[in-house]
Amino acid sequence: MSLDTKSILEAIKEAKEKSEKRKFAQSIELIINLKDIDPKKPEGKIQESVELPHPPGKGNQICVIASGEMALKAKQAGADLVIQRSELEALAEDKKRKKELAETYDFFIAEAPLMPLVGKILGAVLGPRGNMPTPVPPTANIKEQIEKHRKTVLIRTRGQPALQCRIGNEEMPNEEIAENILAAMRRIEGKLKKGIKNVKSIQLKTTMGPPVKVKM
Repeated sequence: MSLDTKSILEAIKEAKEKSEKRKFAQSIELIINLKDIDPKKPEGKIQESVELPHPPGKGNQICVIASGEMALKAKQAGADLVIQRSELEALAEDKKRKKELAETYDFFIAEAPLMPLVGKILGAVLGPRGNMPTPVPPTANIKEQIEKHRKTVLIRTRGQPALQCRIGNEEMPNEEIAENILAAMRRIEGKLKKGIKNVKSIQLKTTMGPPVKVKM
């Protein structure tokens, strides 16, 4: 059993055709149904951040937690939100704001020296979501980090033997969506004990459309 580009392209085309037109660009979702895996056991839990070849449509919302020069460069590089140390400390007792941050931003990047404080203040809301910040040294190129995270998707099991993530949107060329799918599948196969043999089926769907099976 294997996966080829032709089968993926056919499924993308079918998913787009079966989807009713909406007033917004719908996401294309990748669903990987697994077999012979117990997601409740540690060895069956999968959580991977995968950098895709192409941004999956609507850009990820990126929050940078940094101080001084890095905070300034993060703003210049177009981070959606920059939180400096004093603002981070002010969040300590604000449960509502912390929950809003966790729900609004797809990825967090933090200047490494601030990580202990980040863990203390945001760990309880970000940890369970598998979304703790990526620590970077103060000398890191924050622009490159932001661009990388714009193309990254988080793929994880959520108590069920299945993985799901946004892999593109309906306005993207089919070939770019297919390249994203293959990149995600390569990473997931590498994390499965039996590789592709642990994959029961693969489906694609638009946000509001029906799932379409990818021939394997």
